[in-house]
Formats: sequence, C-alpha cells, structure tokens
Amino acid sequence: MRVLVTGGAGFIGSHLVDALVRRGDQVVVVDDLSTGHRTQVHSDAAFHQVDLREADALERVIAAARPEAVSHHAAQADVRRSMADPAFDAQVNILGAIHLLQCCVKYKVQKLIFASTSAVYPDPQSTPVDEQHPVRPQSAYGLSKYVVEQYLAFYREAHRLRSTIFRYGNVFGPRQDPHGEAGVVGIFSEQLLRGEPPTLFGDGTKTRDYLYVDDVVAANLLALDGAGDGEVYNLGWGREISDFQVFDAVRQALGVRLEPCYAAKRPGELDRIALNPAKAKAQLQWSPHVSFETGIQRAADYYRRFLSRP
Repeated sequence: MRVLVTGGAGFIGSHLVDALVRRGDQVVVVDDLSTGHRTQVHSDAAFHQVDLREADALERVIAAARPEAVSHHAAQADVRRSMADPAFDAQVNILGAIHLLQCCVKYKVQKLIFASTSAVYPDPQSTPVDEQHPVRPQSAYGLSKYVVEQYLAFYREAHRLRSTIFRYGNVFGPRQDPHGEAGVVGIFSEQLLRGEPPTLFGDGTKTRDYLYVDDVVAANLLALDGAGDGEVYNLGWGREISDFQVFDAVRQALGVRLEPCYAAKRPGELDRIALNPAKAKAQLQWSPHVSFETGIQRAADYYRRFLSRP
C-alpha cells in the first residue's frame, strides 16, 4: 500500500512510519520539522519538508506520490499556544487539514486516518467517557481538532472520502519531545535526569488517560487496512492517572529522588479525563496491551540513553 503520513518526523508519526515500512508499505512523509526531527524518519521512507499551509507544495508531493491512504498526524498541538494565538492554531490545524482533504479528493485517496484528541471533551461528570459524551472543547486546540472532525464528516458525504477518527488519550513513549509543552513523561524524564525538580501545574491531581505509542500505532494499522470507516473511536485504557502519579512513576523508573514544584493551572486544560475504549474493542478488535507501568519504564530507559548522548 502507498501511504502518506503527515507529521511523520514527529513522535507518533515516526513510530507509525516504522511500522508501515516493516510490513512492506511504500511510505511518504510530509513534515515541516517545526517539532519533528529528520533523523526520526525511517531511511526507507521518502521525506518531504512541507508545511501543510503551503497548499501548492503539498499538492506537488501528493500528485507525485499518489498515496492510497493518508494518516494525518501533523498538528499544532501546544494547548498554551492555541490559547495565546488561536489564529495560528486554526491556520495549521484547520486550514492545513482542508488543503490536505482537497488533495485527497483530487488525487483519489481511498482512506484517511485523523489523529484527534480527548481535548474535544469538557471536564466530564464521570469517567471514562465514551464517544457519545457531549463535545465542548475547553481549548482552541481541542476546538480546531473537532472542527476537522466535522470537515471529515462533510467530505464523506460530499466527496465519499472514507475516513476514521481516533481521539487519543495522552500518548507517551520514546521520541516524545522533552522540550515541548506536551508530553509530560519526556519533560519529567529530562528534568529529573538533569537534577531539576519538575513543575506540576495545579495541585498534582489533574488526570489524563495514558496510552503507550505502540498501542496507538496498532489502531492506526487496523484503520489503514480498512476497518472503522466513518467512525470515531476513543483510544485509551479508561483509567485516570494523576500528574503526581506520572511524576512519581517516572522518578521511580529513573531511580531519582526529587520532589516536584507546583504552579498555577494553565488555561484551557481539563481537570480530569479518561476514555472508554469499548467501541474500539468491539468494532476494531483493538485493545491496549502495554501497561502504564511498563510503558513508563520503557520511556525512562529511552530518555536515559537519549539524554546521555554527547
């Protein structure tokens, strides 16, 4: 299969590219390298440094590659930046996606997978939330992702472009940028290895549903092979894990004894969330397999090696 992965030099995208190459697919990567890294792109994948806002440049790549399927992982994913500059967030996440969708229609892409987010939901009354839970994003980032979900529904009706939407929990694992705003496992790992106390925003009780990157890749492969057309799926364990629990698990995995600092909660962040994966289990036969504890140890081992490099 010919597959184009946007954001394929980034954290989740590069892991997906590796899996696609391993199974023999022809892979093309589009990434502007604003947060991704060229060195993370598999040597057997074709790479193009393109910003999705540049419609003509994107079209040239797709016209030449003629992908049968597209996995759309490129995004502006910084919640704080989305709140401070919602116009930029919309340009990347909404207009960039529209440029991609137009190319998919023009060059007859058969299937598109969209990486959405649990940030489309408000703070729930109870967890885990399923896909029928009311959607009311609390950040510009979550709103932009939900807008693209609606565009996908429109393109299914108007252009018969098949698609599957995944609403991810907090994905973690090797290659997550320890210098970004998202990805607390990487951030905590780097800070602890440098002897710096990490900062918890709020009182440490804010919760998320943590999912190891290999399990996300597995769901994407199922959808690329034809499963889940026209559906939205939550991907998570259905388990709330607090910021302090993450911090404590990382410091134990690294064998470091430090206490965190605390700062004010940041605007746009949910207080709690966990995602019910029952629909994905029933319809895709997908289940997460890497436990939080195992994933944290794998990630910690990676950052210990990564950050020790000269």
